[in-house]
Amino acid sequence: MTTQTPATQTPATQTPATQTPAKGPKRHSARWIALSVLVVAGALVALLATRPPAAATEVYSPLVGHQAPPIVGTTLTGKSFTLASLKGRWVVVNFFASWCPPCQQEEPDLVAFAFANRGPRGVALVGVVFDDTAGNARRFVATDGATWPSVVDPHGQIALDYGVRGPPETFVIAPSGVIGAHIDGPVSASYLGGVIARAKAVDT
Repeated sequence: MTTQTPATQTPATQTPATQTPAKGPKRHSARWIALSVLVVAGALVALLATRPPAAATEVYSPLVGHQAPPIVGTTLTGKSFTLASLKGRWVVVNFFASWCPPCQQEEPDLVAFAFANRGPRGVALVGVVFDDTAGNARRFVATDGATWPSVVDPHGQIALDYGVRGPPETFVIAPSGVIGAHIDGPVSASYLGGVIARAKAVDT
């Protein structure tokens, strides 16, 4: 009887397990980058929140001292308007747009100014829509309760005649029809009153 020698079993070659690179340092770096971005963003928001609002400034215009260009058109309420109908009164012509943050800033002051100067002998306000849709402009003036006429300027011709580059821009017109001041930026009720007082002193 032949004795069988058990076959020598060769141990299986063990392949070392694949090592996963340590992710700890990369994760920490990503967290620090994200945290840095958040800190910078927070600082920017804080800066914008604490930055003083834009202010109005009287600026040069070749129109000052000359007859105001005519304003003829249709208002946001669908009525016909002409600037000539207000001759004999002090008039404030304000170019505005609903998308303009400084316009949003000044609108409550314009409403307060209009209320303080209401009546046939008061200062008349006229708005001119600048590069905006009638629908958006209509909703904008209704938000703060503006009741003065606002003229639609679909082709920008009125803005071109007045040399307006961007809202808000405001013109003070004397009863004679001569422009007495040109203001760039959002006005306050008190600032606008002061400009008109100085224009009246020069006009008399």
